[in-house]
Amino acid sequence: MGRMRSHRDLEVWKRSAQFAQRIYQVTAHFPDQEKYNLTAQLRRASTSIPANIAKGHGRRTEGAFALHLDIALGSLAEIDTFLYLAHHLGYLSQDVYEELLNELTIIRRMLYRLYNRVQSNR
Repeated sequence: MGRMRSHRDLEVWKRSAQFAQRIYQVTAHFPDQEKYNLTAQLRRASTSIPANIAKGHGRRTEGAFALHLDIALGSLAEIDTFLYLAHHLGYLSQDVYEELLNELTIIRRMLYRLYNRVQSNR
């Protein structure tokens, strides 16, 4: 696969980095008792997505890239669960919850497309 020069050239990296920033904004309003629970877990999982895209892109093989994209997909599933819990605990309004889920769906589709492209070039 003809790789781009930098992970920063990947639209999925850009979008996932923006999503992580949004997660930081939203979780800033969570209750203090969630500082080391849902807040920390959501922030860690959301930053894991662009970080794993970057790490995999920086590796020398398509297999390593695919592995890190797969890890990023796992982080997406974690975020989905944490958002569900946050919403049902009353920490997220319906509008914000739906906004975040919609963005999560877009990033998931982009990641799957990239993962499948990388896998087909192995």
